Amino acid sequence: MSISRQEDRGVEIRSFGVTFRNQQNAGYLVPPQPKGWQQLIYATRGVMTVRTDDCAWVVPPHRGVWIPAGIRYRVEMSGVVALRMLYLHSPRRGRQLFPNASRTCSVVNVTPLLRELIVRTVLLGALNSTIPEQKRLIGVIRDELKVLVAVPLQLPMPRDARATRFATLVETDPGSATPVETLLRKCGASRRTMERLFRAETAMSLGQWLRRQKLLRALRRLADGDTVQTVALELGYNSASAFIVMFQKELGQTPRRYFEN
Repeated sequence: MSISRQEDRGVEIRSFGVTFRNQQNAGYLVPPQPKGWQQLIYATRGVMTVRTDDCAWVVPPHRGVWIPAGIRYRVEMSGVVALRMLYLHSPRRGRQLFPNASRTCSVVNVTPLLRELIVRTVLLGALNSTIPEQKRLIGVIRDELKVLVAVPLQLPMPRDARATRFATLVETDPGSATPVETLLRKCGASRRTMERLFRAETAMSLGQWLRRQKLLRALRRLADGDTVQTVALELGYNSASAFIVMFQKELGQTPRRYFEN
């Protein structure tokens, strides 16, 4: 952990780094979340799932999660995950940290340069603008933040008890072995009712939500080294080609090209 004391004058960027090495079981972590600091979560190795009360984001290689100040979250990990984070001091009210800074959590593409800047900052612990060398690093980091591009990897979570129950049952049924109608009966809701709940609480249809849930599960498995064929069959697709069509429709690239970027 390398969060410096908040009263240190001139410190504009802080950092946090930890490596989760349990290759057999999943675990979770609630990193330091100091008040008034925006955060960029990144893993130099492994795949994370970042969860808030309202949403979940899967973070595959080359991606990070932008967390505005004041949002509580936890990071779920499986296998070996090398977590590296930046904390950026929030500007005064009414000003943005950088142009187009998101006011909501989002998965973003991390450039190769920004990756190296994150690693360097974690080694230093914090960047102080009163130190010329560190001030230059702060400037380059801010320049790289300007080109962050959000990608659609979030899974909004419903609040209604029936819809929450449905989402939990889907999560524990990765191969879609149980028909949707059976899951709906277990939740005490009709298909029409569940459609209404998901549209109202997640801004997605039930079918869209189910496809996104499968996509995020697939990203975790593919990043762990599983083949497209294995993942496709596990998630209930008839063939690898059918899975690739879904993947490309959602993310604009085939799985192979996606993980090469």
